[in-house]
Amino acid sequence: MDHTTRHSLKEDRLHGDNMFPLAAYWIEHSEPGVPVLDCHWHAEAEFFYVLEGEVLFQVDTDYFPVRAGEAVFIDGGDIHAGHALGDKACSFCAIVFDTHLLSSASYDAVQEQYISPLQDKKRTFPRHIQPQTKWEIALLRHLQNIMDICETPSSGLETAVKGHFYLMLHEIAAEGRFCNRSETNTSDTTKIDRLKKAIVYMQQNFHRPIRIVEIADQIPMSEGQFCRFFKTMTRQTPIEYLNAYRIRQAADLLLRPELKVSAVALDVGFDHISYFVKVFRKMMKCTPSQFRKKQLEASERRV
Repeated sequence: MDHTTRHSLKEDRLHGDNMFPLAAYWIEHSEPGVPVLDCHWHAEAEFFYVLEGEVLFQVDTDYFPVRAGEAVFIDGGDIHAGHALGDKACSFCAIVFDTHLLSSASYDAVQEQYISPLQDKKRTFPRHIQPQTKWEIALLRHLQNIMDICETPSSGLETAVKGHFYLMLHEIAAEGRFCNRSETNTSDTTKIDRLKKAIVYMQQNFHRPIRIVEIADQIPMSEGQFCRFFKTMTRQTPIEYLNAYRIRQAADLLLRPELKVSAVALDVGFDHISYFVKVFRKMMKCTPSQFRKKQLEASERRV
């Protein structure tokens, strides 16, 4: 399992492995009003379960508050993000999985009626799951069981997790609570595609200085239009998003003790080490050197 602090899920990360494509991530965040998950997406589906605090969650163009004890289901490919609400600490667990994990070996009734429609978003889980009805409470209980199983792995983990997923499908089938999200509003689709194009460009070019007009040209929009569009869609300016992405990459590189801090700064696109340290401290609440020391000491203790 991957217990992570202040680290958004990476879009290119392999969640689990080829034999069991699922991973659970526990993430803690103590500063209200800032992103707990930067805007991103991945091909896998995801359950997002709030353990404490409250999160303003975004899926594509929709925003809604999610409180402790509630969950969100994100279909594969959906843009999503989260911002801490209120003045309390926020923590959550993200269960990311490839829906092919649930596929039948042969084309049987389960595959035809449940798994294929889930993969096509024609019969998928409700978006926001709250403890208001018996079937929702049952879904949340299954998610809690999956988290418990993943946190303390034991023999047979894979069968237990798949079993809970199948039982969750049974719960919503019995209540007729499947959702059809296979068709989206054309206007929303255009906005989402434009945002993805901008984010991909930033992620592919973060290692060098990028001008905002470059990113805007990808859509294309004027620089002013793009800045307003990006802020509306992500609640961050393009520079805030880009810097946050660079700092996440830097955090990974800092785990390699042979790399100098100045070299890490340059590798992730910061021309001046003083600015890199300033942005890193603001986001991570410590300097790059302090972060490296803390992480390496923690690694030694685990060994």
